[in-house]
Amino acid sequence: MKHIRRAARRALHLAVLLPAAALAAAGPALASRSGGGAGPPAGAKPTIVLVHGAWADASGWNEVVRSLQAQGYPVVATANPLRGLSDDSEYLAARLKTIKGPVVLAAHSYGGAVITDAAAGNPNVTSLVHIAGFAPDKGESTLQLAAKYPGSRVTDDPEAPVPTALDAVPFGDGPTDVDLYLKPDKFSEVFLSDRLEASRARALAASQRPAALATGSEPTTAVAWRTIPSWFLVATDDRTIGTENLRFMAKRAGSTTVEVDAPHAVLEADPGEVTDLILRAAHDSRTALARTGAGEQAALLSGAAVLAVAGGTALILWSRRT
Repeated sequence: MKHIRRAARRALHLAVLLPAAALAAAGPALASRSGGGAGPPAGAKPTIVLVHGAWADASGWNEVVRSLQAQGYPVVATANPLRGLSDDSEYLAARLKTIKGPVVLAAHSYGGAVITDAAAGNPNVTSLVHIAGFAPDKGESTLQLAAKYPGSRVTDDPEAPVPTALDAVPFGDGPTDVDLYLKPDKFSEVFLSDRLEASRARALAASQRPAALATGSEPTTAVAWRTIPSWFLVATDDRTIGTENLRFMAKRAGSTTVEVDAPHAVLEADPGEVTDLILRAAHDSRTALARTGAGEQAALLSGAAVLAVAGGTALILWSRRT
């Protein structure tokens, strides 16, 4: 009997220790699946990266940046070189590689084409947000998409070598070494739908960043919205890309879409609506990541518990037989 009681006590001790051992063994697996100690802490908010388009710069995001930061999100309003789709996409892809953890990538206007190309194949990008922005498919250019349906006032002559609302300014000797500016007398009508006060519109026209000809003519080579969930803000008075063209791209991408009574430069006219959609994408992204992480952890822990219980039961049965 003493022999049996000693064996039972040993079995009981092992049954208690096995769950801890099993959980310790599961620890490295949990760490490796969540990125280990190098990644952001569990529950950390994604970094929101904002990409501007043509005839604007990163300062156009200022109101949105302040609102997102007030919600506790890390934000990067990155520069977009506006030199051509391949160059701009490579620049953004390199910038994204320096950011740890999940990323919500939002872009306005031509910036939408840049994130479509740059985010493809990047596992950290959890959401794309197109703010009155292009979402081209492979082989499409932004000028082609703006001409698909009526609505854009960038040109009233599809055969013109340069859209009629633009001024072409050479910056080199090559045939495509040309910068394109919105004409000052067209800026308010085309970019702002005449919705901002005249003094503000004139200031924006004077400080616009030009876009090289290649930003409109170069075809897309990769399509991130085919594999990454996307959100889309359609400006219903868009005279730059055209509202129907925005609706076409949003529907084709299967994006979660909102429509806002705003001009193309919705960042200037209604930054609150822009912020709300980005926050929605960020929240949905975090929820999905939390569900995935919790599911993996539960599966590993339940496996460890089964192992522990099975081991403990076997030892108790062994002790009884002994």
